[in-house]
Amino acid sequence: MSTAVIDGIEVYYEIYGSGPPLLMLAPGGFDSTIEKWRVSTAWKGLDALAKLATEHQVIAYDRRESGQSGGRVERITWTTYATQGKRLLDHLGVDSAFVMGGCMGCSVALSFGVNFPERTRGLILHWPVGGYRWKASCQARWANHLSFVKENGLDGVVERASKGTTFWADPESGPWASVIARDSAFAESFAAEDPDRYMGIVATTGPDLFDRDTATGATAEEVMGIKAPAVIMPGDDPSHATSGAHYLRECLPNGELWNVMPPDQTTEKVCDRTLEFTRAHR
Repeated sequence: MSTAVIDGIEVYYEIYGSGPPLLMLAPGGFDSTIEKWRVSTAWKGLDALAKLATEHQVIAYDRRESGQSGGRVERITWTTYATQGKRLLDHLGVDSAFVMGGCMGCSVALSFGVNFPERTRGLILHWPVGGYRWKASCQARWANHLSFVKENGLDGVVERASKGTTFWADPESGPWASVIARDSAFAESFAAEDPDRYMGIVATTGPDLFDRDTATGATAEEVMGIKAPAVIMPGDDPSHATSGAHYLRECLPNGELWNVMPPDQTTEKVCDRTLEFTRAHR
């Protein structure tokens, strides 16, 4: 259990085991924390981090604006998220790693593979987000927050976020909700932000992140340029449309689709398939 200051933002991370590094980009949408690998819908019945640590140095962290990590009010892109993971590897002295994304972490993993190919040994993409319903719900989340700010101001956001909610559970509280609730100094500086600047950030960030009806994180042309081997593990619900997994299978030149669908994808089977993949590409 450690923290590092990366690009001026405190990042909470944990390391388990030894072996080839495996960077874990957590599921949970905008509540992307280490604990999601143990408690979210797709990760129950087995401690996946402990299982993967039997053969890997597992590097897991709370993404910025989530859990025990900090944040900063600025326009956020998939490259912003991927760069955080890359700089955590820099901090740890890790030259390259297998990169495993879960849920929205798959979008971060794709951006990582596009922007840092020399650091990417392989991609494991579990339940990539995608599909029209996913795009629509995410865009609505940002629009709802923007409407709340217009009506209640930034002080209203601080008051709502201070109740300990998250952007994922309560869109009106905004993407910086967890940092506001945890850090009084951040909450004070957030309330002092220029409202017009803040609304500009919100109005552009959401639509830019969720700009397509299929898997997000990188353009199709960028994904087709990823040379790292990849395995895609499809989901099957409104947030993890199976079509998004098939899109990635089409675009990734060295990608393979694991043709096992939920609910047959138990956590144990997913971990076994992950280890099988990393053994094959060491």
